[in-house]
Amino acid sequence: MADHRVLLVDDEVEFSQILQERLEARGLRVDTAASGEEALQAAASRSFDAILLDLAMPGMDGIETLKRLRAADPDLQIILLTGNATVGVSVEAMKLGAVDLLEKPADLKELILKIDEASTRKSELAQRRLDEQLNDLLRRRGW
Repeated sequence: MADHRVLLVDDEVEFSQILQERLEARGLRVDTAASGEEALQAAASRSFDAILLDLAMPGMDGIETLKRLRAADPDLQIILLTGNATVGVSVEAMKLGAVDLLEKPADLKELILKIDEASTRKSELAQRRLDEQLNDLLRRRGW
């Protein structure tokens, strides 16, 4: 597995610490944020292969955080974590650009697989964007 950088956003500090330790023990680099506001700041200052985002947080909830993160960077790969997802919330989250939704406590192997898939998608999107920029440059220069 690659050395992925992950942002874990959850207001439950003990849960975050345990999951961070488990992911880091498997070679991932994990930053944490305890709120939507902290997540926005972290995502603005650093690039992440995947963001693990709790849906139920006080203040800015996971759906609002998802909206703001995707508005800032539509290529972000956001995996939602929840202890009590409804079908309606799940559908809304996917429409807003979440790449997946996992129930807490998520199976660690499945979570790592989802992170790996998210990282691959992010790399493909970045490559596609670079190809588009190169083609645009070549077209403008008449090459």
